[in-house]
Parts: sequence; C-alpha cells; structure tokens
Amino acid sequence: MHHPKKSLFALAGVLTLGLTACVTDDADGDGDEGDGDEGSEEALVLGLVPSQDADALVEDADVLAERLSEEMDREIEPYITDNYSGLITAMQTGQADIGMFGPVALVQAVDQADAEPILQSVRFGSDTYVTQWFTNDPDTYCTDEPVEEEDDDGNTFLFCNGTDEAEDGPVGEDALEQIESGATISFVDEGSASGYYYPATQLEQVADLDPMTDLDAQFAGGHPNSVLNVYNGEISLGVSFDDARTDVVEEEPDVGEEVVVFAYSENIPNDGIVVSSDLSEEEQEQVTDGFLALTESDEGLDALDEVYNIEDLVEADTDALDAAREVAANFGDDEE
Repeated sequence: MHHPKKSLFALAGVLTLGLTACVTDDADGDGDEGDGDEGSEEALVLGLVPSQDADALVEDADVLAERLSEEMDREIEPYITDNYSGLITAMQTGQADIGMFGPVALVQAVDQADAEPILQSVRFGSDTYVTQWFTNDPDTYCTDEPVEEEDDDGNTFLFCNGTDEAEDGPVGEDALEQIESGATISFVDEGSASGYYYPATQLEQVADLDPMTDLDAQFAGGHPNSVLNVYNGEISLGVSFDDARTDVVEEEPDVGEEVVVFAYSENIPNDGIVVSSDLSEEEQEQVTDGFLALTESDEGLDALDEVYNIEDLVEADTDALDAAREVAANFGDDEE
C-alpha cells in the first residue's frame, strides 16, 4: 500500500490556507457574438482547492485550465477557494461549473449543490487510497521492528505493523488501541477525508475515542504540515494521505526515518470531478471528454499531475462514493 515514489491527493486533502478565493477577471459572460472559435461561448469556471502549496496551485490551475480549454475549444477559468466548503458554495451559487473535490466533499457537493459526479482520479493504478497513521515514537506504536523502504532517489522511509506489505486497509489497528484519552493528534483539516473523517471514524470504532472530546485534536491545515508536526517533535501522532512524507523529503531528507507509518484506514475512494447540473447533458459530456483527452497527452497528464498528482481518470464509482457518504453521516451533519 505504501507509495514512497510520489504523493497522493486525497482529498482529501483540504485546507484553510488563508488563500482568498480568486478567479480570472476577464470573463465577460455577455454572450458576445463570435465566429465559432474558442471564447465564443460563455466561459466555464473550474473550481479547485489547495492540497499543499496554495501559491503553486494558482499557477498550476492556470495551466490545467489552458489545457482543458484547448481540448474543449471553450474558455475555462480557474477559481480557487480556501476550502471545500467554499467550493461547494460556489457550485450552489453558480460561481463554479466544474469542481475537483476530495471524496467526502464530492458527495456533499452532490447532495448539497446537486452536482453530477463524472470522473475519479487514479494513482498508482488504483482509484482508492488510505489514511496513514504515523509517529515519532515507534517504541509505543510499532509492535514489530520498523522496515526500511527506499524510493528511486535513495530516500529511506520506515513502516511497521505490516504497512510495508499491505495492499488494502485497514492495517495496524491494534496499535491504535494504544492511543490514550487526552493524547494530541495532528489531523489535517475538518473537511478532509483522509486527514480527518476516515481516521476519526476509525479511532472511534477501534479505540472508542471521540477526537473532539476525548483527544487534543490539532488541525495542521495541510497534509505535509501534519507530517512536519510529527517530524519536528511538536506532536507524537499524526495522519495524512499516504505517503505525504514524500512532499516533505526535499525539505527534510530524513523525514522518512524520523516519521514512521504504523497503521492505515480502510480504503477511501479517490478524489474526483463533478459538474453543475445546470450544464446541459451535451456540456457535461464535453467536460468529461475534455478531461479524458488530457490523460491521452503528455502535456495534459503533466497538468493533472502538477495540480493533484493525477495519473489517470476513470468513470466515477457511485458505490464507493456512497461509502464516503456514510462516513460523513457519522459526524451528524452535512457540513465540511
């Protein structure tokens, strides 16, 4: 299950990074007459949320929008919100026509904004991923000796409790029973699937601990930030998508040795793409075909990879998304 070569998004990824919502200001939307070339139709707005570096996403989103515009022969404008709640609101109010969401936020967009799911991301040949639990205290949370794995660049990453060989989650849940009431845990964001919804549900099921009442839950605001909280020794336990350590290794080369992965959640459906139900069926199909066309060119794949590490796209799995909906329902509300 471990993937030390590159990071996943999960969306779950998700974060209040203090980035103000931004959208290109040159959309006139006034139905100017044209000769049928690109821009003759009203621009479609593509909504995104930062998973890591907000400033980098602004640049990467511009490239993705440009590539998608070329494939669809229609102008696409990027629109970046602070978090998934903001993007759901944008879908509700018509500020965004297309949205790229983590799995829990995706089903919330379907339920709250009447959005239509069209595609899901693929990474490492899979349309699912997991939450990884990690620690700087392997003596407490590893029931065996940590195992070393090396990536293509020679960076070392440590795993224990069978996480080095697991193909699916959950794994290492016995170790979660070692977490005591009052412990501090670095979560990612209250709207993140892998960074909060799934691990919080898992911890309640396995250890009968409510993260908001029985623990000191700290929200890092990003998956790499959660890793850094544990790496820096500020907190001994944390969660993120697997393997967010790869997003920190350039900054902290020994992060894979200091931060040990010891458990996984159940499988989580990957993030995906939705479109507004206000778009016609023909327009929805054009958006779907446009994104799929991106996966057939090096330039398109590069744009998808830079934004959310997407290697491929497949039809949305509504059954898997129903499972994400059930996890969200455990929290008793529909908010992020």
